[in-house]
Amino acid sequence: MAHESTAAIYTAAGANLAIAAAKFVGAFLTGSTAMLAEGAHSLVDTANQILLLVGLKRAEKPADAKHPFGYGREVYFYAFVVALFIFLGGGIFAIYEGAHKIQHPEPPADATLLGFHLSGFWVNVAILGFAILAEGYSCLVAIRQFWAEKGQRSAITAIRRSKDPALYTILVEDVAALIGLVIAMAGVVAGHLLDMPVLDGWSSIGIGLVLVGMSIFLMIETHGLLIGEGADPEVVAAIRSAVRGERAVRHVNEVLTQHLGPSDILVNVSLDVEDSVPAGEIEQAVSRLEARIKAEAPDVTRVFVEIQSRATHRTTMA
Repeated sequence: MAHESTAAIYTAAGANLAIAAAKFVGAFLTGSTAMLAEGAHSLVDTANQILLLVGLKRAEKPADAKHPFGYGREVYFYAFVVALFIFLGGGIFAIYEGAHKIQHPEPPADATLLGFHLSGFWVNVAILGFAILAEGYSCLVAIRQFWAEKGQRSAITAIRRSKDPALYTILVEDVAALIGLVIAMAGVVAGHLLDMPVLDGWSSIGIGLVLVGMSIFLMIETHGLLIGEGADPEVVAAIRSAVRGERAVRHVNEVLTQHLGPSDILVNVSLDVEDSVPAGEIEQAVSRLEARIKAEAPDVTRVFVEIQSRATHRTTMA
């Protein structure tokens, strides 16, 4: 299953755990709402990465009588839960805390740590700077992994056509986290320079809106995978090409595909074969077709071939 995603997930989980701890310390020392919202965001992200790992592990369970096609879609379910967590635990929380801070604005409090007096502003700046560096590294790992798998497609096209929600969820999370950190830094700096602590609350709302938007996008993408998506057009074209190469085939009536997991494609092919071909040769042709399709499309795990005349197929579809 989507084992390619695990390196990016482990990197993101480690980075987010360290970032969450630093942000919560900063929020405790200075009272910054934007920092608190960012801490909650990082904590939610860490929990999300654990959920994705659970989903990937459960997706590896072998097929059984209750689930004859396996458990590949487990990762799709857990990815949807992750999107829901981001919406509730990150976005809505940040918006709520930001609205509260706008109603009761306070400048960041100074702090005393190990006997040293620390400016609340510089504590926030230092923690956010560390978070940007750590999150930037995690994002770089996710981007490299994503492009290694998806090639030269545009980012949006690659995400929309990807069948591995674990990988693109980490990528989208990391990008949203960087945007949120920039917003938090802008709010902290602007609030300090303009002596307007209310901007800390507005930056928290900005972070929340980014997270809500990201979670809705992930829900839409994962929803399609949950209800069943076909393989990429390139895969379908490769299957058609493999089928047409069989001399016994007169016409390819239909090629149906569905992803049962990121690397688990079910294929159903309806074929019209030459009437003069004996039954024994048809069996051999079907075996050759299955081997050829799996060679052309390595993610294909199951192939069902239906022998049906072209006219009958048209009548059935009508």
